[in-house]
Amino acid sequence: MTVAFTGESHKRDYSLTGEDTRHAKEIGLANAEWYHSEVPRKVMKELMQRSDGPAIRDTLLWFALLAGSAWGGIAFWGTWWCVPFWIVYGVMYGSVCDSRWHECGHGTAFRTGWMNDVVYQIASFMVVRNPVSWRWSHARHHTDTIIVGRDPEVACKRPPNLFRLLMAYAGVIDMVDSVKILARNSVGILSADEKDYIPESEWPKAIFAARVHMAIYLLTLIAAIGFRSWIPIMLIGAPRIYGCWHMLMTGLIQHCGLAENVTDHRLNSRTVYMNPISQWIYWNMNYHVEHHMFPMVPYHALPKLHALIKHDLPEPNASILDAYREAIPAVLRQARDPNYYFRKPLPPTARPYKEDLVHA
Repeated sequence: MTVAFTGESHKRDYSLTGEDTRHAKEIGLANAEWYHSEVPRKVMKELMQRSDGPAIRDTLLWFALLAGSAWGGIAFWGTWWCVPFWIVYGVMYGSVCDSRWHECGHGTAFRTGWMNDVVYQIASFMVVRNPVSWRWSHARHHTDTIIVGRDPEVACKRPPNLFRLLMAYAGVIDMVDSVKILARNSVGILSADEKDYIPESEWPKAIFAARVHMAIYLLTLIAAIGFRSWIPIMLIGAPRIYGCWHMLMTGLIQHCGLAENVTDHRLNSRTVYMNPISQWIYWNMNYHVEHHMFPMVPYHALPKLHALIKHDLPEPNASILDAYREAIPAVLRQARDPNYYFRKPLPPTARPYKEDLVHA
């Protein structure tokens, strides 16, 4: 493993208005030209074809599991029989929503635009994200992936806050932070970072969306008090806390322990083979290097894309557990040495890494 930055340890500023932001712009890391594996134009055009079929099938199954598990949780309320139903409901609500928010935000899940928009709005509410600001946030994440001072979605900052990373799986801290952001937006306040990546013309929309979400939470709380029942909260809100574990389990291995400030997704993203259930929950985002290289390829075509370019990519992790065996030691080392990152070896068939490293 090599790291190009060998000077004094640099204290990173992950805000979007600080010294690292200025530095990233000065050296050309902002809106940079990224490496991508070669795919024939005709083949890429075929891969990018959108289709309603797979997403309609998966969405109907998702809604059926949500409805069925909610029914069971309510019908058996007050007995231990309700527990498995609420467990399923929690994952369907608190984890599946993330991948649906993500893909429909890209506009690639469905061919029909309004279907993407409807599922995106529902999933954004479930995951407790402002649907306006997060659309722009994620666009920036793809433009400047893990570029310090530019990417607003860096989950594993350096040095890592190990306590927060561990507590993330419980969902409480993230839920509180997310609600605070929505509450702040709902009273008309956008942070400096939000104003950096959200066009000014979209600010009123972000504020209105936050007000709608907060109003629903308020009505849910009123219903719980009025009916003297926890069921409204178990249906809306609580599943985002206790059911988010799968979202975090899969999401945190996307980039953790890998390089910063590079323009080659093979260095800062991780592809992981997963079991069929996790892959369905995650909507094929386990092919994460492929997704970042070609974000307009729909989720259902990512396995085919992977087969076409895997000769040019690092060996995928064999499982979720294997990914954590790689990521955990790297994150622990970054707590002592923020300049460290895990560098995956490339196969002999791959083109060399594009290593525009500043401080990895």
